[in-house]
Amino acid sequence: MSLLGSIVGKILHPFGGGSADAAPSSTSGSSSGSAGTGTASAPGGASGGEPVDVEAVLTGLAEKNPQTLDWRHSIVDLMKLLGLDSGLSERKKLADELHYTGDKEDSASMNIWLHKQVMVKLAENGGKVPEDLKN
Repeated sequence: MSLLGSIVGKILHPFGGGSADAAPSSTSGSSSGSAGTGTASAPGGASGGEPVDVEAVLTGLAEKNPQTLDWRHSIVDLMKLLGLDSGLSERKKLADELHYTGDKEDSASMNIWLHKQVMVKLAENGGKVPEDLKN
Protein backbone atom coordinates (compact mmCIF):
# COMPACT_ATOMS: atom_id res chain seq x y z
CA MET A 1 0.00 0.00 0.00
CA SER A 2 1.19 3.51 -0.71
CA LEU A 3 2.16 5.87 2.09
CA LEU A 4 -0.65 8.21 1.14
CA GLY A 5 -3.04 5.26 1.16
CA SER A 6 -1.86 4.36 4.66
CA ILE A 7 -2.37 7.93 5.88
CA VAL A 8 -5.81 8.23 4.31
CA GLY A 9 -6.81 4.79 5.55
CA LYS A 10 -5.78 5.47 9.14
CA ILE A 11 -7.74 8.74 9.23
CA LEU A 12 -10.77 8.17 7.01
CA HIS A 13 -11.16 4.42 7.51
CA PRO A 14 -9.70 3.69 10.95
CA PHE A 15 -11.56 0.38 11.30
CA GLY A 16 -10.23 -1.05 8.04
CA GLY A 17 -11.62 -1.42 4.57
CA GLY A 18 -11.33 1.05 1.76
CA SER A 19 -7.96 2.55 2.68
CA ALA A 20 -6.69 2.06 -0.86
CA ASP A 21 -9.21 4.53 -2.29
CA ALA A 22 -6.58 7.25 -1.87
CA ALA A 23 -4.61 5.97 -4.84
CA PRO A 24 -6.88 7.28 -7.64
CA SER A 25 -6.81 10.85 -6.34
CA SER A 26 -3.06 10.94 -5.78
CA THR A 27 -2.31 11.68 -9.44
CA SER A 28 -2.83 15.42 -9.09
CA GLY A 29 -0.13 15.72 -6.41
CA SER A 30 1.64 18.62 -8.11
CA SER A 31 -1.28 20.95 -7.48
CA SER A 32 -0.80 23.79 -5.06
CA GLY A 33 -3.78 22.95 -2.91
CA SER A 34 -6.52 24.56 -4.97
CA ALA A 35 -7.68 21.26 -6.42
CA GLY A 36 -10.57 19.58 -4.67
CA THR A 37 -12.36 20.86 -1.63
CA GLY A 38 -13.89 17.64 -0.40
CA THR A 39 -17.63 17.30 -0.21
CA ALA A 40 -20.12 14.89 1.25
CA SER A 41 -20.33 13.23 -2.15
CA ALA A 42 -16.57 12.63 -2.37
CA PRO A 43 -15.56 8.97 -2.44
CA GLY A 44 -14.07 7.40 0.62
CA GLY A 45 -16.11 9.22 3.25
CA ALA A 46 -17.70 7.57 6.25
CA SER A 47 -20.60 5.23 5.71
CA GLY A 48 -23.77 7.18 5.09
CA GLY A 49 -22.05 9.64 2.76
CA GLU A 50 -21.00 12.10 5.44
CA PRO A 51 -17.45 13.46 5.25
CA VAL A 52 -15.06 12.34 7.98
CA ASP A 53 -14.04 15.21 10.27
CA VAL A 54 -10.27 14.96 9.90
CA GLU A 55 -9.59 17.54 12.60
CA ALA A 56 -11.74 15.66 15.12
CA VAL A 57 -10.13 12.31 14.30
CA LEU A 58 -6.59 13.67 14.63
CA THR A 59 -7.38 15.68 17.75
CA GLY A 60 -8.83 12.54 19.33
CA LEU A 61 -5.71 10.55 18.47
CA ALA A 62 -3.48 13.33 19.82
CA GLU A 63 -5.36 13.41 23.12
CA LYS A 64 -4.65 9.70 23.60
CA ASN A 65 -0.98 9.97 22.62
CA PRO A 66 1.58 10.42 25.41
CA GLN A 67 3.71 12.65 23.16
CA THR A 68 2.85 16.25 22.36
CA LEU A 69 2.61 16.16 18.57
CA ASP A 70 1.96 19.21 16.38
CA TRP A 71 0.05 17.33 13.66
CA ARG A 72 -1.53 20.61 12.46
CA HIS A 73 1.80 21.91 11.14
CA SER A 74 4.24 19.01 11.00
CA ILE A 75 4.14 16.09 8.57
CA VAL A 76 6.62 14.32 10.86
CA ASP A 77 4.29 14.65 13.84
CA LEU A 78 1.26 13.70 11.73
CA MET A 79 2.98 10.51 10.61
CA LYS A 80 4.09 9.74 14.18
CA LEU A 81 0.53 10.26 15.41
CA LEU A 82 -0.65 7.69 12.87
CA GLY A 83 2.03 5.19 13.90
CA LEU A 84 3.92 5.52 10.62
CA ASP A 85 7.66 5.81 10.08
CA SER A 86 8.35 9.54 9.79
CA GLY A 87 12.01 9.25 8.82
CA LEU A 88 13.44 11.32 6.01
CA SER A 89 13.55 8.37 3.60
CA GLU A 90 9.83 7.73 4.14
CA ARG A 91 9.00 11.40 3.65
CA LYS A 92 11.01 11.38 0.43
CA LYS A 93 8.97 8.36 -0.72
CA LEU A 94 5.78 10.26 0.09
CA ALA A 95 7.14 13.27 -1.84
CA ASP A 96 7.77 11.01 -4.86
CA GLU A 97 4.29 9.56 -4.55
CA LEU A 98 2.77 13.05 -4.52
CA HIS A 99 4.99 14.22 -7.41
CA TYR A 100 6.99 16.79 -5.44
CA THR A 101 9.17 18.75 -7.87
CA GLY A 102 11.20 20.73 -5.35
CA ASP A 103 14.56 19.91 -3.80
CA LYS A 104 14.14 16.93 -1.49
CA GLU A 105 17.37 17.89 0.26
CA ASP A 106 15.57 21.02 1.51
CA SER A 107 13.55 18.98 3.97
CA ALA A 108 11.90 21.98 5.64
CA SER A 109 10.30 23.16 2.38
CA MET A 110 9.44 19.61 1.39
CA ASN A 111 7.81 18.93 4.77
CA ILE A 112 5.61 22.03 4.54
CA TRP A 113 4.53 21.05 1.03
CA LEU A 114 3.89 17.44 2.08
CA HIS A 115 1.68 18.46 4.99
CA LYS A 116 -0.47 20.69 2.77
CA GLN A 117 -0.74 18.05 0.06
CA VAL A 118 -1.74 15.35 2.53
CA MET A 119 -4.51 17.60 3.85
CA VAL A 120 -5.68 18.30 0.28
CA LYS A 121 -5.69 14.57 -0.49
CA LEU A 122 -7.67 13.84 2.67
CA ALA A 123 -10.27 16.36 1.49
CA GLU A 124 -10.32 14.87 -2.01
CA ASN A 125 -10.95 11.43 -0.52
CA GLY A 126 -13.94 12.30 1.63
CA GLY A 127 -12.43 14.13 4.57
CA LYS A 128 -13.70 17.37 6.03
CA VAL A 129 -10.49 19.42 6.39
CA PRO A 130 -10.41 23.01 7.70
CA GLU A 131 -9.26 25.51 5.06
CA ASP A 132 -6.32 26.68 7.17
CA LEU A 133 -4.84 23.17 7.02
CA LYS A 134 -5.06 23.02 3.23
CA ASN A 135 -3.47 26.41 2.53
